[in-house]
Amino acid sequence: MTFADRYSLFSILDLGAVGLILLAWVAIGWRIESATGEKQSVSKIVAQYRRDWMVQFITRQPRIFDSAILSNLRQGASFFASATMIATGGGLALLGNTERLRGVAQDLTQTSAPELVWEVKILLVMLFLANAFLKFVWSYRLFGYCAVVMASVPNDETDPTALPRARKAGEINITAARSFNRGLRSVYFAMAALAWLVGPISLIIATLFTFAVLWRREFNSHSRAVLMQPDA
Repeated sequence: MTFADRYSLFSILDLGAVGLILLAWVAIGWRIESATGEKQSVSKIVAQYRRDWMVQFITRQPRIFDSAILSNLRQGASFFASATMIATGGGLALLGNTERLRGVAQDLTQTSAPELVWEVKILLVMLFLANAFLKFVWSYRLFGYCAVVMASVPNDETDPTALPRARKAGEINITAARSFNRGLRSVYFAMAALAWLVGPISLIIATLFTFAVLWRREFNSHSRAVLMQPDA
């Protein structure tokens, strides 16, 4: 089967739906991470709290509270990395049993299509899952770096290295959180990509719904309204 033959198995609507989900994935990520001023996302607002946390950390005695928080953050990244690895393994298992995949898909859609079509649809899901896994692993590593830098911060606020190192820890913490959030968004869109098994219209609807959910949580949620309240 030539490339043209494979290409012809998918309709223009299929290609448009795939293009839409990829565009939505990139667009919401860019909007969340580049928002400034009063239109900042929750992720950007919390980033400033992470910087403030590292400054307050300098004089905190003891530092058990801070280590507990960082440990929880690392555990979250570790959990999602494991979960996405398992999900990716499940996707590979499906690709290795295309007959079963074809039967399940036909039960969902009541239509018949070559095995290649279902394999490509699963591969789209695995694309998002693989990206999520890499982001979660890197986030886990960065939180580890953050822990090392935090351990090097002197407890004496008059020490000239205290504030610069605390700020370094804050920036590494923010970078780790950014990678973690990117992984979460990939998981969201992996779930949306599963709708392609039903058809391109379902994929379009799932993409728009996922985009709307992410937009609301980052820009129009109650938690954001609380974070935007003045401190005094």
